[in-house]
Amino acid sequence: MNDVLKSWIPKNSEVLDLGCGDGSLLASLKDDLDISGYGVDISEKNIELSLSKGLNVIEQDIDAGLDNFMNSSFDIVIMSQSIQALKKPENALKEIVRIGSECIVSIPNFANLKCRIQLALTGKMPVSKALPHEWYSTPNLHLCSLKDFESLCEKLNIQVIERKLIRNDGKHSIFMKFFPNLFTEVALYKLKQKL
Repeated sequence: MNDVLKSWIPKNSEVLDLGCGDGSLLASLKDDLDISGYGVDISEKNIELSLSKGLNVIEQDIDAGLDNFMNSSFDIVIMSQSIQALKKPENALKEIVRIGSECIVSIPNFANLKCRIQLALTGKMPVSKALPHEWYSTPNLHLCSLKDFESLCEKLNIQVIERKLIRNDGKHSIFMKFFPNLFTEVALYKLKQKL
């Protein structure tokens, strides 16, 4: 997944990583692509881990809004595996396309075949590498399918520039080409505001 992200980010870009976690992605982008930028996270532990990597990081609740960032103030805004954990994902999408010239969002696909089979056979909420938490302890508030996410982008007047579909092992399957919603475990989207 990180290889796809890196292929979409030009060297020396200004990057904002929303829900940056421990800062691993941002640190890797800094090392490999010489980017500059900031991470944003709500967890004090993640803030400390990011700071220990020498990163610029802001403690902030994304759901409370991103008014402190100006329009088009970053080349790239990233939300990697975090939009589904927000209370207001639609507001976050509107904000990221306002703040970044381009945006990259990755989501776990709740409609993939493995999840469907696990739900059908066990009658329980699926647990997988992309969705590793039990239903009662998951940070994921808004699970969606690829179709759900793309419909929301269309509703919000957000253009999907490019989409990469992968399995949890990082590989691509020919079945994803014909049945993306069924065989994709994680999807990455490159987005921008439609003019």
